[in-house]
Amino acid sequence: MPAMSSDLTADVVVAGAGMAGVTFALALASGGLRPVLVDPVVFDDQIAPDFDGRASAIAFSSFRQWGVVGAGGWLEPHAQRIEQILVTDGRAPGAAAGGVSPFFLRFDSAEIADRVAGEPLGYMLENRHIRAGLAKAVAAAGIEVLAPARVEAVETAGPAARVRLADGRVLAAPLVVGAEGRGSTVRRDAGINTIGWGYGQAGVVATVKLERGHRGVAHEYFLPGGPFAILPLTEDRASLVWTEKSAQGEALRRARPEVFEAHLRRRFGPFLGKVEVLGPRFVYPLSLLLAERLSAHRVALLGDAAHGIHPIAGQGLNLGLKDAAALAEVLVDAARLGEDIGSEAVLERYARWRRFDNVMLAAATDVFTRLFSNDDRLLRLARGLGMAAVNRIGPARRFFMQEAGGAVGDLPRLLRGEAL
Repeated sequence: MPAMSSDLTADVVVAGAGMAGVTFALALASGGLRPVLVDPVVFDDQIAPDFDGRASAIAFSSFRQWGVVGAGGWLEPHAQRIEQILVTDGRAPGAAAGGVSPFFLRFDSAEIADRVAGEPLGYMLENRHIRAGLAKAVAAAGIEVLAPARVEAVETAGPAARVRLADGRVLAAPLVVGAEGRGSTVRRDAGINTIGWGYGQAGVVATVKLERGHRGVAHEYFLPGGPFAILPLTEDRASLVWTEKSAQGEALRRARPEVFEAHLRRRFGPFLGKVEVLGPRFVYPLSLLLAERLSAHRVALLGDAAHGIHPIAGQGLNLGLKDAAALAEVLVDAARLGEDIGSEAVLERYARWRRFDNVMLAAATDVFTRLFSNDDRLLRLARGLGMAAVNRIGPARRFFMQEAGGAVGDLPRLLRGEAL
């Protein structure tokens, strides 16, 4: 590890203690580096039921990483295995299961069980449980957390990055990592531009209790306003991600509970029995954002600070967790060789590793969103035929399952379940 000056706060200042930022800090600590986390919101507030109502589909490779960095034990009790995924271009969820529509895709974990040691297609976890488990792992690892604290400015002209907080404190480290979301101050002060656009859509999110068991099956079907996903949670609950035009999404947020449930019953259909809404509803605007670069001198970006994508493929958080694994591996290996971990040469290794994957997935989700968020008869026929064709080709199905699970390509060691 390179020698540190006495005035340095840590090896790495991580701006943003969200799920990707905390995972990155845990990965660094597991490799012998000393991070400090900075966030405007304390952990206790992040795990409140009304802070974040979403649930995330976690690739099995991402879940391996949590096990290696010490968070798996706290997360496993809240993880629901995804055994099947049914994708339907129809008017009612479950159409593929009932044989109503010939246009569907069925992914089954049993098809790749021998290749991934019996792991499922992925796991569903509520974000508040992820945050709580990661917070416990941070405490167990002894990682310093400054919260509530907000990054106000970042300077990188000298031999170390200097991070000024809103309360006047100044932190110094060889590297500062922006993991604080789409409005990243670190990205702004590094002069890294972004490209992106809104979709005119909103994701309406709610948790429901199901009368009939979901058996670990995730359903996604397509409507003119966007996809409607029924994602399995523990205790026969499900997380609904209901994409609508922005105006309709806002109207659903303001609607009386009985009105919302009436609309929900029409969308949901009867195939899982009676549905009871649990807790509050949440509405999130949907857009695409992509940073033009992932690094600059003494600065690196990961998670939503580097890329924000449409949830149509359920891969947004997984992209950030891949970033965390790759950047941690690059930095730990560089430190062991005595390199300056904030140098552009070191950080370019990370950027080169993650650039293609991030751009390609952002482009793919953008194409899928435009292809499936409409009711054009010719497009509906074309995409239906495409799904039916893929469904009949076993090798193609198995490739997509392994790709979604994060088992394809040049994987960081943590995603292979190996320590740094």
